[in-house]
Amino acid sequence: MTEGRVDFRLKPVRFEDLPGWEKDDPSALFPAMQACRTYITDVKPYRTGSLGLNASDLLPLFEEAKQVDPSDDASARAFFDERCQPFRIELLDGSSGRVTAFYEPEVPVSSRPDDEYRFPFYRRPSDLIDLDDNNRPASIDPSYVFAHQAGGVISHYPDRRAIDEGYLDGRDLEIAWAKSKVDVFFAHVQGAARLRYPDGNIKRITYAGKAGHVFSGIGRLLIDLGEIPDAEISMQSIRAWLAAHPKRVDEILWHNRSYIFFREAEVDDLCQGPIAAAKVPLVAGRSLAVDRLIHTFGFPFFIHAETLTSLDHGAPFARLMLALDTGSAILGSARGDIFTGSGDEAGELAGAVRDAADFYILIPKQAAARFV
Repeated sequence: MTEGRVDFRLKPVRFEDLPGWEKDDPSALFPAMQACRTYITDVKPYRTGSLGLNASDLLPLFEEAKQVDPSDDASARAFFDERCQPFRIELLDGSSGRVTAFYEPEVPVSSRPDDEYRFPFYRRPSDLIDLDDNNRPASIDPSYVFAHQAGGVISHYPDRRAIDEGYLDGRDLEIAWAKSKVDVFFAHVQGAARLRYPDGNIKRITYAGKAGHVFSGIGRLLIDLGEIPDAEISMQSIRAWLAAHPKRVDEILWHNRSYIFFREAEVDDLCQGPIAAAKVPLVAGRSLAVDRLIHTFGFPFFIHAETLTSLDHGAPFARLMLALDTGSAILGSARGDIFTGSGDEAGELAGAVRDAADFYILIPKQAAARFV
């Protein structure tokens, strides 16, 4: 298989070959699988990635899972043992896979701007259009999936700097205003947020589109500028640097031209995770963001990261997860983003994750024959 310029292959393995499989408890995935089944059957199938796995490959597994209420971790594992074939995703250049993590931040906001609350979260503007092979001008790179349309002319959408400097002013697109431009920026990076209003009311927003420009990580910029050592880069160290250099905040944030638009996403139960790209609630510690150009939402992935010990009380990370989200920085067959949950504690966990990892995809046996 080929993912852009990097070749990979699927190597069939046994469940006994998955490091830590015998100790994992994937019971939490069963409600999530049913949520995916409902979306696929009642709304529409997930888009098929270049790997060639599709939603119909998943449905028999989800239908059988509907009849199962695992009584313990062993019975939950047995369900997958009996019905799936694991494959290791091997990069042919010998490099390792990699995981980072994301979370749902909680941001103090106001429904009206004032001297304290000055930085908006925007709804998707009407002049932002989806791009595909049918409407993309030759002047716009295929990596762009959104663009600006006005007077029948399609062009690049204004970037982060242009929007921060007022491009969307006066269009009544503001959902709410935050106190901190940095808080808004990191909500863009995460793709969702809880908004806490002064009266204690909490609402949710989630991704509704982007300006189209390629994501450029400001962590890498700060490393390249010699501001933060590579070994020390994390969300926490980036935030600390920005707080210590307020006059350079715009310079650094504008390096990432990508800009995210949101929509209100009411969820009756705030104990549930946010609804992300797969249109089902994320499950903390069990939801994975993947490259959707390669992978198809809903598929189970077993992730083993020997050096990632902060999420499992000092033990290496070894969990079965579902592919339920994607992200601009998640590129490649063995690249994933682990959802750690909501709020500040989840943010502390997510901000420090940047580890090599082994990726295994579990394919239902009837579909696995195509890859053996």
